[in-house]
Amino acid sequence: MRKDSLYLLTFVTITVIYTIIASIALHYINRSETITLLKTCLEFSKNETKTFATLVSHQMSTDIGKEAVIQNVQQSLQETDLDIGYLSILDWSGEIVCHPDVRRVGEQAAATKSFVSSVTDELTPDSFYTQLKSRLKEMESNGPDGLANPSEVIHMQSVAGTDWIVAAHIGLSKISIKLKEMRSRFYSIFIIMGLLVVLTYVVAVRLLGSAYEKRLELKNKQLEDEVFNLSKLNRAVGDYQQRVHDSTKVESEDTPSKRRILTYLRDELLSIPIEEIAHIYTENTITYVVCYDGKRSTSNSSLEELFSQLDSAHFFRANRQSIIAISSIDKIVRYGNNQLKILVTPKPDTNIIISKNKAAEFKQWLNL
Repeated sequence: MRKDSLYLLTFVTITVIYTIIASIALHYINRSETITLLKTCLEFSKNETKTFATLVSHQMSTDIGKEAVIQNVQQSLQETDLDIGYLSILDWSGEIVCHPDVRRVGEQAAATKSFVSSVTDELTPDSFYTQLKSRLKEMESNGPDGLANPSEVIHMQSVAGTDWIVAAHIGLSKISIKLKEMRSRFYSIFIIMGLLVVLTYVVAVRLLGSAYEKRLELKNKQLEDEVFNLSKLNRAVGDYQQRVHDSTKVESEDTPSKRRILTYLRDELLSIPIEEIAHIYTENTITYVVCYDGKRSTSNSSLEELFSQLDSAHFFRANRQSIIAISSIDKIVRYGNNQLKILVTPKPDTNIIISKNKAAEFKQWLNL
């Protein structure tokens, strides 16, 4: 139950984080792509008005007459789609000379409602984007008919040798639809990507979590086995110490004399009974004999020579540097990679470690 709650919390957290990041990214991507689209529209409109103005100027320079030119231009403009964008011709007073909708010819253009009102106005993509957002919001607030067929002038080009101006119009309804479609595509892509990312991440977390839990369970099982084995080993040490203690009493009764080893304390020669020795170790080629009372003396014999003189039932060669008495063992703990650390009394200057290979022999010594 706790794992399911953790996975649910992970799913919710990733979803919230992705939603926040996606919202910020969508805002900037949508703005960037919208400005790119408007920049394309501006560049196309500028080129189109310049080309059309050149053609009209060329016709005006011929002898066909002004009325014939107007008729030709009007005829060419009548096939234009008003929803997307179109061209019209105005005179300097603002009167419409040619228009795709012939009914508009002769009307006065409403310059105050256009993005640009003269040939000197320069519309940049950023200003186009700002004005377009404002105009669309204003027109949408007017109700369902707010975006019927509105258009705005985005560029003007004067016709050389005349008092005419070619105006490029853009259909706001069409551009609004394109922007909404683009925004919808972005939202769809981010939603699909979000679902894939979140679900993939949750599945990966679940799989990795399950694998990690199995490893933990295996390690816990191994740890439980090691704890059990160490407990068993410590109990065996206690039992063996008791047996050694009992056998020592019997030996003491049968044998009045005690075996001893000869050691040195500074310039003093000491004869130490073997049953008083807690552990023996070497350090810097010097052999030290430590008794249960903490008294430490040195011996001229090597560790190998001393071990050969000791009762193997009472003493164990832990490693190359240490010999321990069974009665001095306080506790056995796990150390490193399947090694054993022997805690003895009194506490030694260095750790007494039984290697992995030596551990089996140690257990055999304890009759395990």
